[in-house]
Amino acid sequence: MTADLSQLVKAYDVRGVVPDQWDESLAELFGAAFVQVTGATAIVIGHDMRPSSPGLSRAFARGAAARGVDVTEIGLCSTDQLYYASGAFDLPGAMFTASHNPAQYNGIKMCRAGAAPVGQDTGLAEIRQLVESWLDSGAPSSDATQGTITQRDTLEDYAAHLRGLVDLTSIRPLKVVVDAGNGMGGHTVPTVFAGLPLTLVPMYFELDGTFPNHEANPLDPKNIVDLQQRVREEGADLGIAFDGDADRCFVVDEHGDPVAPSAITALVASRELAKHGGKGTIIHNLITSWSVPEVVRENGGTPVRTRVGHSFIKAEMARSGAIFGGEHSAHYYFKDFWNADTGMLAALHVLAALGGQEGTLSALVAQYDRYAASGEINSTVDDQTARLAAIKTAYEGQEGVTLDELDGLTITAADWWFNVRPSNTEPLLRLNAEARDEATMAKVRDEVLAIIRG
Repeated sequence: MTADLSQLVKAYDVRGVVPDQWDESLAELFGAAFVQVTGATAIVIGHDMRPSSPGLSRAFARGAAARGVDVTEIGLCSTDQLYYASGAFDLPGAMFTASHNPAQYNGIKMCRAGAAPVGQDTGLAEIRQLVESWLDSGAPSSDATQGTITQRDTLEDYAAHLRGLVDLTSIRPLKVVVDAGNGMGGHTVPTVFAGLPLTLVPMYFELDGTFPNHEANPLDPKNIVDLQQRVREEGADLGIAFDGDADRCFVVDEHGDPVAPSAITALVASRELAKHGGKGTIIHNLITSWSVPEVVRENGGTPVRTRVGHSFIKAEMARSGAIFGGEHSAHYYFKDFWNADTGMLAALHVLAALGGQEGTLSALVAQYDRYAASGEINSTVDDQTARLAAIKTAYEGQEGVTLDELDGLTITAADWWFNVRPSNTEPLLRLNAEARDEATMAKVRDEVLAIIRG
């Protein structure tokens, strides 16, 4: 097929519409390029429940095996289950998923052995170049002996590994509603939660890559309405929603009110620091709440602020030896999980923290949710650079205000801060603002939006 790889290969993964932008023939080329760039002699592959996933995954396997590489297929899995297999087997891996994107999309998340990320700066650009050079003629023939393709079930081992990282032996009985959004959480949750003192109320556990109930993106408020209502109806202790590939989790309290991912980051950070004797580095991206570095310091840890994005977080985790990292997007990274992100492990920490005391989740997280936040607000703009320059001009030079451009533009004052970042893939600017009170946050938010949209 004729493919535009500039539209297909993103900053951290491959993602596009099937079959319009890519198909199995292209997946086979990606398999060949992946093993050439990584130098792998064996790899592991998994896929989600999308209708196109099994075919794309098997085509990738054929491309790898044709170059002499032995392939282990773990079949249906969550993205963090693929990371588990990459770490446990010490093999490069590929996960076929488009996460929360609509049904017609699919993609590949690739990693080196030990779940180390493959992004633009760590091999993805080279993979793209190879595939582009092969589009017309196909991958060159290989002298290597054809590799094998075998199947292996890793779900029980993945679940046991996660349960071994969190002490859940003494938690009180809890009632938890889980919305899997017809995604891979419906596959993994029953096995991971098995044997725990939980009354599980499942929602949309049927694997269905057409997402008949709602989009599998719990960060969008409209997609957790069903969960919120069910938590209230059931009188549950909490609710958990997973995205399509179940690598992110979103939490609501006993009232059905959303718990900010920053509060979950702070909660899990405090637990990980306690586990490591009150010492350790915690990574947080620059959009997480002020409460995160505050809680980290209060618990003896060292907070490190990074850019947004899993490749940056994972690189800093590896560089600094950090024990945990969290993002505003509900991605949570653990040293004990090969520095990879796993929403399931974060969910187990929340269950352990809640079940280890008698109070409600809302009371528990109140200590970690200290400021008023806008959430992420997207604005379509004609010229991202010009709008960012206008914001910078408006604020630089003001007394008590500091600017930094680590990722987009961050403006900080004594009582508030905001960040504006351009999207890598769309003509959007993304605004996040936070302040010590709601009125100040609203004032800052509206001032910045007026410049962005002016």
